[in-house]
Amino acid sequence: MDTPSLIQHIRNKGSFLCVGIDPVLERLPSHLKNEEEGLLTFCKAIVDATAAHCVAFKPNTAFFEAFGVKGWSALTDLVAYIKANHPSHLIIADAKRGDIGNTAKAYAKAFFETMTCDAITLSPYMGAETLVPFLAYPNKFAIVLALTSNEGAFDFQWSTDQAKTHLVDQVIAKTQELSHSERIMYVVGATQSAQLKHLRTLAPNAFFLMPGIGAQGGSLSEAYQAAKNESVGVLVNSSRGIIYASSGEDFAQAAQKEAASLHDQMRALLYI
Repeated sequence: MDTPSLIQHIRNKGSFLCVGIDPVLERLPSHLKNEEEGLLTFCKAIVDATAAHCVAFKPNTAFFEAFGVKGWSALTDLVAYIKANHPSHLIIADAKRGDIGNTAKAYAKAFFETMTCDAITLSPYMGAETLVPFLAYPNKFAIVLALTSNEGAFDFQWSTDQAKTHLVDQVIAKTQELSHSERIMYVVGATQSAQLKHLRTLAPNAFFLMPGIGAQGGSLSEAYQAAKNESVGVLVNSSRGIIYASSGEDFAQAAQKEAASLHDQMRALLYI
Protein backbone atom coordinates (compact mmCIF):
# COMPACT_ATOMS: atom_id res chain seq x y z
CA MET A 1 0.00 0.00 0.00
CA ASP A 2 1.24 3.51 -0.77
CA THR A 3 0.45 6.77 1.02
CA PRO A 4 -2.09 8.09 -1.53
CA SER A 5 -4.06 4.82 -1.26
CA LEU A 6 -4.10 5.07 2.53
CA ILE A 7 -5.25 8.68 2.43
CA GLN A 8 -7.99 7.82 -0.05
CA HIS A 9 -9.19 4.94 2.12
CA ILE A 10 -9.37 7.25 5.14
CA ARG A 11 -11.33 9.89 3.27
CA ASN A 12 -13.69 7.41 1.60
CA LYS A 13 -14.50 5.73 4.90
CA GLY A 14 -14.42 8.77 7.15
CA SER A 15 -12.21 6.89 9.60
CA PHE A 16 -8.59 6.89 10.68
CA LEU A 17 -9.04 4.01 13.11
CA CYS A 18 -6.45 1.27 13.51
CA VAL A 19 -7.63 -1.78 15.46
CA GLY A 20 -4.89 -3.32 17.57
CA ILE A 21 -5.06 -7.08 17.94
CA ASP A 22 -3.44 -8.15 21.23
CA PRO A 23 -4.86 -11.59 22.10
CA VAL A 24 -4.20 -12.76 25.66
CA LEU A 25 -5.27 -16.32 26.52
CA GLU A 26 -6.77 -15.33 29.87
CA ARG A 27 -8.97 -12.72 28.22
CA LEU A 28 -10.28 -14.80 25.35
CA PRO A 29 -13.97 -15.69 25.64
CA SER A 30 -14.30 -18.91 27.64
CA HIS A 31 -15.86 -20.83 24.77
CA LEU A 32 -12.69 -20.27 22.69
CA LYS A 33 -9.98 -20.90 25.27
CA ASN A 34 -9.89 -24.65 24.77
CA GLU A 35 -10.52 -24.70 21.04
CA GLU A 36 -7.58 -25.82 18.89
CA GLU A 37 -8.07 -22.82 16.61
CA GLY A 38 -9.55 -20.55 19.29
CA LEU A 39 -6.86 -17.87 18.97
CA LEU A 40 -7.28 -17.55 15.23
CA THR A 41 -11.08 -17.76 15.45
CA PHE A 42 -11.08 -14.87 17.93
CA CYS A 43 -8.81 -12.70 15.79
CA LYS A 44 -10.70 -13.35 12.55
CA ALA A 45 -13.99 -12.52 14.23
CA ILE A 46 -12.57 -9.22 15.52
CA VAL A 47 -11.28 -8.36 12.05
CA ASP A 48 -14.58 -9.11 10.33
CA ALA A 49 -16.59 -7.26 12.97
CA THR A 50 -14.53 -4.06 12.82
CA ALA A 51 -13.34 -3.89 9.19
CA ALA A 52 -16.18 -1.58 8.15
CA HIS A 53 -15.08 0.98 10.74
CA CYS A 54 -11.28 0.99 10.45
CA VAL A 55 -8.57 1.42 7.85
CA ALA A 56 -5.81 -0.60 9.50
CA PHE A 57 -5.14 -3.61 11.71
CA LYS A 58 -2.15 -3.84 14.04
CA PRO A 59 -1.44 -7.31 15.39
CA ASN A 60 1.10 -7.10 18.21
CA THR A 61 3.51 -9.95 17.52
CA ALA A 62 4.40 -10.49 21.19
CA PHE A 63 0.92 -11.71 22.02
CA PHE A 64 1.13 -14.29 19.25
CA GLU A 65 4.71 -15.31 20.04
CA ALA A 66 3.60 -15.99 23.61
CA PHE A 67 1.61 -18.95 22.24
CA GLY A 68 4.75 -20.46 20.68
CA VAL A 69 4.68 -22.10 17.28
CA LYS A 70 0.88 -22.18 17.32
CA GLY A 71 0.76 -18.44 17.88
CA TRP A 72 3.20 -17.63 15.10
CA SER A 73 1.19 -19.83 12.76
CA ALA A 74 -1.99 -18.02 13.80
CA LEU A 75 -0.36 -14.64 13.10
CA THR A 76 0.71 -15.75 9.63
CA ASP A 77 -2.77 -17.09 8.91
CA LEU A 78 -4.37 -13.91 10.24
CA VAL A 79 -2.33 -11.67 7.95
CA ALA A 80 -3.21 -13.88 4.99
CA TYR A 81 -6.88 -13.76 6.01
CA ILE A 82 -6.91 -9.95 6.15
CA LYS A 83 -5.16 -9.74 2.79
CA ALA A 84 -7.71 -12.05 1.20
CA ASN A 85 -10.86 -10.63 2.77
CA HIS A 86 -10.07 -6.98 3.53
CA PRO A 87 -7.36 -6.07 1.00
CA SER A 88 -7.76 -2.30 1.30
CA HIS A 89 -6.73 -2.34 4.97
CA LEU A 90 -3.20 -1.52 6.08
CA ILE A 91 -1.60 -4.34 8.10
CA ILE A 92 0.93 -3.19 10.69
CA ALA A 93 3.18 -5.72 12.38
CA ASP A 94 3.68 -4.24 15.83
CA ALA A 95 7.01 -5.97 16.30
CA LYS A 96 9.27 -3.13 17.53
CA ARG A 97 12.35 -4.60 15.89
CA GLY A 98 15.56 -2.57 16.02
CA ASP A 99 18.69 -4.31 14.73
CA ILE A 100 21.24 -3.68 11.97
CA GLY A 101 22.98 -5.36 9.05
CA ASN A 102 21.90 -8.80 7.94
CA THR A 103 19.64 -9.13 10.98
CA ALA A 104 17.61 -6.09 9.95
CA LYS A 105 17.45 -7.42 6.38
CA ALA A 106 16.16 -10.75 7.69
CA TYR A 107 13.47 -9.01 9.75
CA ALA A 108 12.43 -6.99 6.70
CA LYS A 109 12.19 -10.14 4.61
CA ALA A 110 10.24 -11.95 7.33
CA PHE A 111 7.57 -9.29 7.72
CA PHE A 112 7.42 -7.78 4.23
CA GLU A 113 8.02 -10.80 2.00
CA THR A 114 7.20 -13.97 3.95
CA MET A 115 4.29 -12.54 5.94
CA THR A 116 3.42 -9.70 3.49
CA CYS A 117 2.62 -7.08 6.12
CA ASP A 118 2.40 -3.48 4.92
CA ALA A 119 4.24 -1.85 7.80
CA ILE A 120 6.27 -2.61 10.90
CA THR A 121 7.08 -0.72 14.09
CA LEU A 122 10.80 -0.15 14.64
CA SER A 123 13.07 1.09 17.39
CA PRO A 124 15.62 3.51 15.86
CA TYR A 125 18.17 3.58 18.66
CA MET A 126 20.91 1.68 16.85
CA GLY A 127 20.83 4.39 14.21
CA ALA A 128 19.71 4.84 10.64
CA GLU A 129 20.95 1.33 9.78
CA THR A 130 17.96 -0.09 11.64
CA LEU A 131 15.58 1.48 9.12
CA VAL A 132 17.35 1.32 5.74
CA PRO A 133 16.57 -2.36 4.94
CA PHE A 134 12.86 -1.71 5.52
CA LEU A 135 12.83 1.46 3.43
CA ALA A 136 14.18 -0.52 0.47
CA TYR A 137 10.70 -2.03 -0.01
CA PRO A 138 8.36 0.06 -2.19
CA ASN A 139 4.83 0.54 -0.84
CA LYS A 140 5.85 -0.58 2.66
CA PHE A 141 6.14 1.60 5.77
CA ALA A 142 8.70 1.81 8.55
CA ILE A 143 6.97 3.10 11.69
CA VAL A 144 9.56 4.62 14.00
CA LEU A 145 9.08 4.84 17.76
CA ALA A 146 9.18 8.57 18.52
CA LEU A 147 7.29 9.67 21.64
CA THR A 148 5.31 6.74 22.96
CA SER A 149 2.18 6.72 25.12
CA ASN A 150 3.68 5.28 28.31
CA GLU A 151 4.92 7.29 31.29
CA GLY A 152 8.43 5.95 30.75
CA ALA A 153 8.60 7.82 27.44
CA PHE A 154 9.94 10.77 29.39
CA ASP A 155 12.88 8.74 30.76
CA PHE A 156 14.72 8.97 27.43
CA GLN A 157 12.59 10.15 24.51
CA TRP A 158 11.89 13.61 25.92
CA SER A 159 15.32 14.07 27.49
CA THR A 160 17.51 16.89 26.16
CA ASP A 161 21.15 17.34 25.25
CA GLN A 162 23.34 20.34 26.11
CA ALA A 163 21.68 22.31 23.33
CA LYS A 164 18.26 21.58 24.90
CA THR A 165 17.24 19.46 21.91
CA HIS A 166 14.94 16.57 22.76
CA LEU A 167 16.08 13.09 21.81
CA VAL A 168 12.83 12.52 19.94
CA ASP A 169 13.51 15.69 17.91
CA GLN A 170 16.87 14.28 16.89
CA VAL A 171 15.30 10.95 15.94
CA ILE A 172 12.71 12.59 13.72
CA ALA A 173 15.17 15.04 12.15
CA LYS A 174 17.69 12.30 11.34
CA THR A 175 15.16 9.86 9.94
CA GLN A 176 13.58 12.58 7.80
CA GLU A 177 16.95 12.89 6.02
CA LEU A 178 16.95 9.25 4.88
CA SER A 179 16.23 8.15 1.32
CA HIS A 180 12.56 7.20 0.96
CA SER A 181 11.65 9.02 4.17
CA GLU A 182 8.17 9.39 2.67
CA ARG A 183 7.74 5.76 3.75
CA ILE A 184 8.38 6.59 7.41
CA MET A 185 5.59 6.97 9.95
CA TYR A 186 6.08 7.76 13.64
CA VAL A 187 4.58 6.30 16.79
CA VAL A 188 3.41 9.29 18.83
CA GLY A 189 1.20 8.59 21.82
CA ALA A 190 -2.24 10.17 21.97
CA THR A 191 -1.51 10.75 25.67
CA GLN A 192 1.23 13.23 24.67
CA SER A 193 -1.14 15.90 23.35
CA ALA A 194 0.95 18.74 24.80
CA GLN A 195 3.89 17.72 22.59
CA LEU A 196 2.01 16.75 19.42
CA LYS A 197 1.94 20.15 17.74
CA HIS A 198 5.67 20.52 18.23
CA LEU A 199 6.39 17.06 16.78
CA ARG A 200 4.14 17.78 13.82
CA THR A 201 6.37 20.72 12.86
CA LEU A 202 9.32 18.31 12.62
CA ALA A 203 7.57 15.90 10.27
CA PRO A 204 4.78 17.88 8.59
CA ASN A 205 3.91 15.27 5.96
CA ALA A 206 4.38 12.02 7.87
CA PHE A 207 1.65 9.85 9.32
CA PHE A 208 1.55 9.54 13.10
CA LEU A 209 0.42 6.19 14.50
CA MET A 210 -1.16 7.13 17.80
CA PRO A 211 -1.79 4.59 20.58
CA GLY A 212 -3.22 5.62 23.92
CA ILE A 213 -6.88 6.23 23.13
CA GLY A 214 -9.37 4.46 25.38
CA ALA A 215 -7.76 2.23 28.00
CA GLN A 216 -4.76 4.57 28.36
CA GLY A 217 -6.90 7.66 28.68
CA GLY A 218 -5.91 9.73 25.63
CA SER A 219 -8.46 12.14 24.17
CA LEU A 220 -9.32 11.38 20.55
CA SER A 221 -10.38 14.93 19.75
CA GLU A 222 -7.40 16.61 21.44
CA ALA A 223 -4.89 14.25 19.85
CA TYR A 224 -6.38 14.58 16.39
CA GLN A 225 -6.57 18.36 16.48
CA ALA A 226 -2.96 18.60 17.63
CA ALA A 227 -1.51 16.08 15.19
CA LYS A 228 -3.51 16.33 11.97
CA ASN A 229 -2.13 17.70 8.72
CA GLU A 230 -3.66 18.51 5.33
CA SER A 231 -3.72 14.80 4.41
CA VAL A 232 -5.20 13.77 7.78
CA GLY A 233 -1.80 12.33 8.74
CA VAL A 234 -3.09 10.34 11.69
CA LEU A 235 -3.88 6.72 12.46
CA VAL A 236 -5.38 6.31 15.93
CA ASN A 237 -5.01 2.86 17.43
CA SER A 238 -7.39 1.25 19.88
CA SER A 239 -6.76 -2.28 21.12
CA ARG A 240 -8.14 -3.38 24.48
CA GLY A 241 -11.12 -1.04 24.37
CA ILE A 242 -12.34 -2.79 21.23
CA ILE A 243 -11.23 -6.41 21.31
CA TYR A 244 -12.15 -6.94 24.97
CA ALA A 245 -15.41 -4.99 24.93
CA SER A 246 -17.07 -8.25 25.98
CA SER A 247 -15.73 -11.51 27.38
CA GLY A 248 -18.80 -13.45 26.32
CA GLU A 249 -19.97 -15.08 23.13
CA ASP A 250 -21.05 -11.64 21.91
CA PHE A 251 -17.44 -10.41 21.86
CA ALA A 252 -17.47 -9.68 18.12
CA GLN A 253 -20.71 -7.71 18.29
CA ALA A 254 -19.37 -5.72 21.24
CA ALA A 255 -16.13 -5.01 19.37
CA GLN A 256 -18.14 -3.83 16.37
CA LYS A 257 -20.13 -1.47 18.60
CA GLU A 258 -16.98 0.08 20.10
CA ALA A 259 -15.32 0.45 16.70
CA ALA A 260 -18.49 2.01 15.28
CA SER A 261 -18.54 4.54 18.12
CA LEU A 262 -14.97 5.62 17.39
CA HIS A 263 -15.80 5.69 13.69
CA ASP A 264 -18.65 8.10 14.35
CA GLN A 265 -16.37 10.36 16.38
CA MET A 266 -13.70 10.31 13.68
CA ARG A 267 -16.17 11.04 10.92
CA ALA A 268 -17.34 14.08 12.87
CA LEU A 269 -13.77 15.29 13.32
CA LEU A 270 -12.94 14.83 9.63
CA TYR A 271 -16.00 16.67 8.39
CA ILE A 272 -16.38 19.49 10.88
